[in-house]
Amino acid sequence: MTMLHDPKRIYVFDTTLRDGEQVPGCQLSSIEKIEIGKALEELGVDIIEAGFPVSSPGDFNSVVELSKAIRGPIICALTRANKQDIDIAAESLKFAKHARIHTGIGASDMHIKYKFNSTREEILERAVSAVKYAKKFVEDIEFYAEDAGRADPIFLAQMVEAVIAAGATVVNIPDTNGYCLPDQYGQKIRFLMENVKNIDRAILAVHCHNDLGLATANTIAGIQNGARQVECTINGIGERAGNTSIEEVAMILKTHHSLGLHTNINSKKFYDISRMVSRMMNMPVQPNKAIVGKNAFAHSSGIHQDGVLKHRENYEIINPEDVGIPRSDIILTARSGRHALKHHLERLGYILERIDLEEVYHRFLEMADLKKDLNDEDILLLMGDGCEKNYIDGVKIKLLQVICGDPFNPMATVKLDVNGQEQEASATGNGPVDATIKAIHQIIGKDISLNEFQIQAMHGGSDDISRVNMRVSFNNRNYDGYGFSTDIVKASANAYLDALNKIT
Repeated sequence: MTMLHDPKRIYVFDTTLRDGEQVPGCQLSSIEKIEIGKALEELGVDIIEAGFPVSSPGDFNSVVELSKAIRGPIICALTRANKQDIDIAAESLKFAKHARIHTGIGASDMHIKYKFNSTREEILERAVSAVKYAKKFVEDIEFYAEDAGRADPIFLAQMVEAVIAAGATVVNIPDTNGYCLPDQYGQKIRFLMENVKNIDRAILAVHCHNDLGLATANTIAGIQNGARQVECTINGIGERAGNTSIEEVAMILKTHHSLGLHTNINSKKFYDISRMVSRMMNMPVQPNKAIVGKNAFAHSSGIHQDGVLKHRENYEIINPEDVGIPRSDIILTARSGRHALKHHLERLGYILERIDLEEVYHRFLEMADLKKDLNDEDILLLMGDGCEKNYIDGVKIKLLQVICGDPFNPMATVKLDVNGQEQEASATGNGPVDATIKAIHQIIGKDISLNEFQIQAMHGGSDDISRVNMRVSFNNRNYDGYGFSTDIVKASANAYLDALNKIT
């Protein structure tokens, strides 16, 4: 399949299954490659680089199987500039509906001297020879000028012109070591566009690495200066610091309409394929990763939350639904404001006209100080029978101090506010909870029996909130109490007081 020269179209070449798989610990089976390949096809990529067939029987087989399974995108196989590599690549692509051989050689003087121990003239001959030989097997030939980012522009232009004349349909200008600054890389692409006489017969491709964190910036600079194919990976995985992230490039083009460029990518598939690749390749996505990171559309600052809730575009330049994420996350933390709490209460079905928001917000802050962030279960607990609003006018804890551990017998000191008066007591028990309840009982002085006591961890983790359910009896009637805290003893005290405050 020969790509047409639509001047506004950016073709997407995905190398997740080749360059991405070169990351230590990220190797995939052929079945896994096919699953990701089909997801890439649904995503709308134009070319899938399926592997480096000569490198191993497994890689060869993966290219064969992907060639059978994928019918839309071009299937590409990587080679070095020698006949054996090209022969094996051609064999692996025999079932591909649309096949491409990707061959190439070093273009920088660094590679020519220290990698190939050769000369510019010899390298140029090998490049042309490889393209001509590959052309015998398939029509679509891509040539890569390795380390083009550090190559002499004039020699690079000579190489590009020569391989296009030999039959290359795409010429890849890789910043193999992530060396270039965006303006340098853009100027290199512009130089080639203006000085390669037959440049109209091929497409220039950009393949950038992220060693200095500039892969995406360099890729955008490349296409701004005339390149029309971008070579990327899902989640930006790849050698060393990784490759250009496909989701970042696609969303930059979608967001910046002034560039006048577009891809055929269905961006709503990004979130799902990001998670698939992360899971299969054992490569967690960093939370602050652009577009697909866990925090990419999460807001915890009260000022930002208020702004997003009033008008999403105050703090979001991308609609999360456009990348497959249902909605922004308003994360409840101690930095959250009333607007964020109100948003979650409404979302969970609470009728705010019946709620004292200030009083709930005060209790929310107390809970948030105990836990890094709160989720729906925490809010339900906050608003449920176990929250302190049920005894805000009754008995409240002013102080709770517990001493326990060998060789001490557990002892608790409790200070309570009983109808406006502070009272204090201490007691020992067979555990810190038992000692706390006995100390409370000394202050209350009623004949109360504890019948049931249950502790439930809400989520898991060292900062988890524990929910305690208690049932007490007084004058032959039962009363249920609920309490919560990251401190099990405090949660137990809250539950006991909740039950006591229901006794009339």
